[in-house]
Amino acid sequence: MFKHIKSDLPASIVVFFVALPLCLGIALASGAPLFSGLIAGIVGGIVVGSLSGSKIGVSGPAAGLAAIVLTAIGTLGGYENFLVAVVLGGIIQVVFGILKAGIIGYYFPSSVIKGMLTGIGIIIILKQIPHFFGYDSEPEGADSFIEVSGENTFSAILNITDNITLGSTIIGFIGLGILLLWSNVLSKKGKIFQIIQGPLVAVAAGIIYYFATTENSKYGINSEHLVSVPVPDSFDSFIGQFSFPNFNAITNPQIWVTAFTIALVASLETLLCVEATDKLDPHKNVTPTNRELLAQGTGNVISGLIGGLPITQVIVRSSANIQSGGRTKLSAIIHGFLLLISVILIPTLLNKIPLSVLAAILLIVGYKLAKPSVFKEMVQLGWKQWVPFFVTVIGIVFTDLLVGIGLGLAVGIVVILIKSFQNSHFLHIEDKSNGKHRIKMTLAEEVTFFNKGAILKELDSLPKDTFLELDVRKTRYLDNDIIEILEDFTIKAKERNIDIQLISERGVVENPPSYIEFFNLRPKKSA
Repeated sequence: MFKHIKSDLPASIVVFFVALPLCLGIALASGAPLFSGLIAGIVGGIVVGSLSGSKIGVSGPAAGLAAIVLTAIGTLGGYENFLVAVVLGGIIQVVFGILKAGIIGYYFPSSVIKGMLTGIGIIIILKQIPHFFGYDSEPEGADSFIEVSGENTFSAILNITDNITLGSTIIGFIGLGILLLWSNVLSKKGKIFQIIQGPLVAVAAGIIYYFATTENSKYGINSEHLVSVPVPDSFDSFIGQFSFPNFNAITNPQIWVTAFTIALVASLETLLCVEATDKLDPHKNVTPTNRELLAQGTGNVISGLIGGLPITQVIVRSSANIQSGGRTKLSAIIHGFLLLISVILIPTLLNKIPLSVLAAILLIVGYKLAKPSVFKEMVQLGWKQWVPFFVTVIGIVFTDLLVGIGLGLAVGIVVILIKSFQNSHFLHIEDKSNGKHRIKMTLAEEVTFFNKGAILKELDSLPKDTFLELDVRKTRYLDNDIIEILEDFTIKAKERNIDIQLISERGVVENPPSYIEFFNLRPKKSA
């Protein structure tokens, strides 16, 4: 794990700066204590990072659960009662892992996963533009189209002109310039520029700018445009930031409903993120999904026990880790320790970081996820790929992550059904001889009830006086629905003077009296 520490340490610093505002922003959007987001980030980094089999995935609080958390805190009668649901949700995730439910992650089409990555990239860009110009009405980390403030993604951007903060905008552009200069020029000039990452320099420049303009009312930055980490004034007040679950509420049925909802949504988001990060990983490591569910479940149990928000693997932090050169899980673990150490030792200094500088870092992350070349590549792959891709992207931008993925998956399934309909058989019309059309129909390797319509249409369209050669030698699975169609067709075949020659691995049969009896006698391994 320490073999690539030269890559992992700089990457962990970048992930730390990305994670810090997201942890706080998601807690704020969830209606939970700010410190609960930091707890989830710390546990996600140290605990889940240690247990996970993912080399580049980073876990923490997720925006996709913010609405669930906000509603649950109100309906369950307080944050301490909600924490019981987080603990139970973690236990349910562990059960999912034991039952090997992680295999579900492999059943999402590549086009939908690529659409998810691109959609998230676009959302990051759109959501960070207001923060970049100092318009911070919406908490960091939000990903829903309709925002907490009542605005939507695009109306917030349109309202920037009336809410620009000059100081935030200036240091935002300075930070963005540093990041571009670092990645495009300086990183190629020497190892020192690879060890010291651009985001660290940009953040340092932001802090220096804040102190340099503190007394300037025009160019200075107010506290509402800075990171806001809780600052305890004593050890007791620091400990007082932790909350603990009220297990007396465990008999409340709503607690269990919320727990199962958290487990289901967190597991789905994690599995989708695992699939996506594995695609982004330049070294193409494959994450064991069942182990990931066990790690996430354990993390949620611990997070819930000490007052943290629910945890999932998160694509924004994971992609920042990959883009920064992270190679092993050490990067995620160190980022967790950085969060822990910083909130204990330097919370006051953290609160001098302008949000616009962190927005600049996230703009770069978003662009790398949603490069124009991705759209060109998907279009070139054909409609079967780009239709689910674009539906997923549009769904994520105009609704939220899970709804967008659900829409893309639904379209992907429709595409599969269409292709299944088209590919159920191959029809070859041969020359007319002895007054009869000679037609050969070759069935596919697997023929299911999805293919009923296509095969029924072909059989009904056969003209009178036809000789049909039905070849099932390549077929390994033939659904009972198809066998019944063939059985029913024997009556029509006699009425229309259609002779059928059935060619199978067991030989050739002319006009079988019963297809049901014939196929039921065949070996299970072949049709």
